[in-house]
Amino acid sequence: MAQLTGKTALVTGSTSGIGMGIARALAAQGANIILNGFGDPAAIEAERAGIAKDNGVEVVYDGADMTKAVEIEALFANAAKLGGVDILVNNAGVQHVSPIEEFPPEKWDLIIGLNLTSAFHTTRLAFPGMKAKKWGRIVNIASAHALVASPFKSAYVAAKHGLLGFTKTIALEGATSGITCNAICPGYVKTPLVEKQIPDTAKARGMTEEQVIRDVILAAQPTKQFVTVEQVAALATFLCSDAAAQINGAPLSIDGGWVAE
Repeated sequence: MAQLTGKTALVTGSTSGIGMGIARALAAQGANIILNGFGDPAAIEAERAGIAKDNGVEVVYDGADMTKAVEIEALFANAAKLGGVDILVNNAGVQHVSPIEEFPPEKWDLIIGLNLTSAFHTTRLAFPGMKAKKWGRIVNIASAHALVASPFKSAYVAAKHGLLGFTKTIALEGATSGITCNAICPGYVKTPLVEKQIPDTAKARGMTEEQVIRDVILAAQPTKQFVTVEQVAALATFLCSDAAAQINGAPLSIDGGWVAE
């Protein structure tokens, strides 16, 4: 039997990129999946149906806006029909690259809201059910930027540092209830989020896009390679396993050696 059979996993921001990869990997281990995020409805439905068919699990989609507490609460009310959330992956995120003196305040609010505050709301709503079952896994998708900074990313770096502090606190609160909470800290993963940053970074730094990839993005990663979605998903799946029961409150770097320098 797959190790997560009978569990239900909510993966926020799972209609593309890292979130979709994690949803697929958890489904392959037998977990029922709640997909969440924005995108083309037909593409989302095709993905939902495909994951369900390929893995013989139940997969539902909830389009809750993770910046709105009331919509997150409604999502959890719907999740109760699947028996509640056993595995919570806080992955939804957004980025904006700009010098601080030009940083739009509304972008700051959006980034803090989606990358940090949404994890507070999902966690507070997931915790009672996990405590009642004496089992839960919370995986926060942080970033190398939870551990180190880069210029022009003030909101994102602040949010990810905050998410790591939040992770440690929740790890302590759930430690005697069979709940673990950890943060995965990827370096640059080739996702739509990163691809969209390339032209913005090129403009901010006065470089070509090719120079940004070589001299800015992959300059930080000693392996000179992007992290893959599948690698992040495999780590997230491991953290949900019994083998990872004593990994708690940890920042787990998957960045080609970035933060080792």
